[in-house]
Parts: sequence; C-alpha cells; structure tokens
Amino acid sequence: MQQSFRGGPAGDSPQPSEEALTPDSNSASSAQAWAAVHAFITGQDRRRALRRELDLGPGNAEQLINLTRAPMTMREIAQAAAVDPSAATVAVDRLERRGLVRRESHPDDKRRKVVHLTDLGRQTAAAAQRLLTEPPRAFTELAADDLAALTRIFTTLNSAMNSATNSAPAAERP
Repeated sequence: MQQSFRGGPAGDSPQPSEEALTPDSNSASSAQAWAAVHAFITGQDRRRALRRELDLGPGNAEQLINLTRAPMTMREIAQAAAVDPSAATVAVDRLERRGLVRRESHPDDKRRKVVHLTDLGRQTAAAAQRLLTEPPRAFTELAADDLAALTRIFTTLNSAMNSATNSAPAAERP
C-alpha cells in the first residue's frame, strides 16, 4: 500500500501552502515538521536492532564497517572513533574475544598493531551495514514522487547544514 504526503488519510487537514505561511506559521510548521521527523527517526532506533541481532553497539558496528575498507592501526581506530587510544584498545579487545577481528604486528614497526577483520567480522560488518542503511518498511511503501520529494528536501537540509558548519568559526564546529 503506497502512502502519499499530499492529502494524507481521510480526515487529515491540508497543510498551508507556501504562500500562506507567515513568519509565525512558518515557525510553527517547522516545529511540527521537526517533531514528526524526530518521532519517525526515534521510532526506527537501529541501536536496538544492532544489540538484538548482533550484540553490537553503534560504535563497535562503525568500527567493523570502517575495517571493511582496509585494516587499521589502533591509532587510526581511535582517531576514527574520536576516542582515546585506551578506549579503542578496550573496544578492539572485546571484538577480538568475539572472533570478529585479529591483531597483527605492523609490517614496518613491530611495536604497532594492525587490526584486521576475520571472516566472521566481515559477515557481521555486512549485517551491521544492512541494519543501519536498510530503509524502514514505511519508506518502501511511499510513492515514488514522495520519495523524490523527501530526497530533495533532505539534500537541501544537509547542504544547508554543511554550509552552516563550514562557515562557523572553528571553535563552534562539532
């Protein structure tokens, strides 16, 4: 069953046209839209699915996914996760105990370790990637023109957010 944002289910009141929006109604409409997006996204909590299906948190899932691109040193893992090296070591220890990664000596410096995925780690990373990126069923039930509109809207929002982040003083950037 395909849903459409235009008109919506019977009994829904129509949204005001862009021409009818005043600064106050635009602010209220923005708040209403944000609340709807927030409710939808939080209702699609992928962290629970990661825990339930793979016994992984989002940080460990991201580490495994990063390792699918290439093996990484412990320092690179810490930098990618924005954690201190000891936290990266604890996380890699856990992944290693589960058989998802293995450490090997760095070819150029035996004091450093390089972390590689095991076969089970590659399978788990693929499953985590699927869980994190597979669209929820509600998305797959939308009409093609609604999906195109959402894509256009979120591309515009992401572009505006990236522009604002890049133009902010360095101290204010996330």
